[in-house]
Amino acid sequence: MFSMSLKRLVLALLLLLLPVLVFATDGKVMKVKDGDTVVIEGGSSLTCRLYGIDAPEKKQPYGPEAKDHLKSLVYHQTVDYQIVDTDRYGRGICRIRKDGQDINLEMVMSGYAWAYVQYLKRPHASEYIDAEREARNKRLGLWSDYNPTPPWEFRKLQRKRR
Repeated sequence: MFSMSLKRLVLALLLLLLPVLVFATDGKVMKVKDGDTVVIEGGSSLTCRLYGIDAPEKKQPYGPEAKDHLKSLVYHQTVDYQIVDTDRYGRGICRIRKDGQDINLEMVMSGYAWAYVQYLKRPHASEYIDAEREARNKRLGLWSDYNPTPPWEFRKLQRKRR
């Protein structure tokens, strides 16, 4: 039978390895579609919608800047990714890391995306919400505008106009 200290050691090792195990899939970002969607090649092509964030739409203020920022972080770079779900369009909902950096969180921290609270789950919810609050307070990116329109409201307005 394992002693309690050996069990703790095994648990500690598992916790240390968990980020490596979770992000074991890697691929190269071949296209950045917008501020929250990329195409990754890694044996096959996968369109990844970034988990937990919503960036401005292309035709929305800060949409091109959000795309450019994401491009500067990952375009033609090898990233680690984890598919956490699939959306109604068949895209993978992914968490992406590059050199250990949480790219999804970086988009929020830099002010180029909202924390998509409707879809965030623990343990990421508070981290992403705090990052958005900090970006707002510092007036980074889209937060330099007084009252930016969230993308989900922008999309709703576009549907009504059709």
